[in-house]
Amino acid sequence: MRWQSGMKYLGFGLLLGSATMAIAAPATPSRQLDIVKHIAKAKPAAKDEASARTSYLLVYFKDETHSLHFATSADGYSFTDVNDGVPVLNGRDVAEQKGIRDPYIMRGPDNAFYLAMTDLHIFAKREGLRDTDWQRPTDSYGWGNNRSMIFMKSYDLTHWTLASVTIDQLFKSTANAGTAWAPEMIYDPDKRKIMVYFSTRNGKETDHMVYAYTNDAFTTLTSEPRDLFTYPKPGIGTIDGDITRVGDRYRLFYVAHDKPGHLRQATSSRMDGGYVFDPAKIDPETVGTEAPNLWRRHGTDTYVLMYDVFGAKPVNNMGFSETEDFVHFRDIGHFNAPGSPMKATNFTQPKHGAIIPITPSEAERLKTYFQK
Repeated sequence: MRWQSGMKYLGFGLLLGSATMAIAAPATPSRQLDIVKHIAKAKPAAKDEASARTSYLLVYFKDETHSLHFATSADGYSFTDVNDGVPVLNGRDVAEQKGIRDPYIMRGPDNAFYLAMTDLHIFAKREGLRDTDWQRPTDSYGWGNNRSMIFMKSYDLTHWTLASVTIDQLFKSTANAGTAWAPEMIYDPDKRKIMVYFSTRNGKETDHMVYAYTNDAFTTLTSEPRDLFTYPKPGIGTIDGDITRVGDRYRLFYVAHDKPGHLRQATSSRMDGGYVFDPAKIDPETVGTEAPNLWRRHGTDTYVLMYDVFGAKPVNNMGFSETEDFVHFRDIGHFNAPGSPMKATNFTQPKHGAIIPITPSEAERLKTYFQK
């Protein structure tokens, strides 16, 4: 997610105005993820299962569909959409605003998968889904306002529970929340709970990142959101946080609406605060970027930072950089760019995604489910 006051060019890779590109309604999927009321617990994972997670799952969305997409990879370089580019979950079927953005996925210590998304459709008026530009008045809540996130949980990647988490109804402190953008999760071993963190603002004030804890069923927040990280310059918005534990440190990658913008990182000895500001620009791009996501190549000390290059021409794309020391980042290009090892075999223009390791059998299960 990205917003800049007074700008018409936004982080969704499109021009809003008379020259806006046409956005087609999402195709009707022939097969969708199975939304269920309850999911049976899986058998405990074998102790050596983590070492067998040699495949990868990419979750992403597209502006054209405002829906959820899955792609898998056997090597971390070449990704193939499991539903041939068609959404695995149609945003119109599950979201209050009839569209989803910014999917993020993690695996919990219970071997369950947790998925969170922004409930927001930025083209809903154009597509006849509402009569107003935004869900609530722009004068009070600003551009792109929303109030809900979608939480999902699964043990097999195909059957999922689903909950709408409407933050302005949960706590007095969030009653005037203008946004609930780009939720991500990390497991807190001390509290034995999942910590969700996301970008929000009071009314139409400055965007900032907050965190809260969820219930075990992953259907709601059980604690009031608290500030996660404070940018040193007042009035500068921060969004799209991504936290990963590397060694004994937590690394937070995020977007700052500063000049220059782009991606930055901060580090801390704990996950819920204490992050030390580093002014260095991380990504190699000369155009707009957002949605950083860090993941590790199996069996190596190499970490990959993926990001949404919404300013790429002629169309948006994902960009990738590799690092071992988090000081030097090697640019390895965009999906399908000349000379880049990163390939998207049957899809284009993915946005704001996340990658996690899975086993080859889990990847095969997804493929089989969508080939039926």
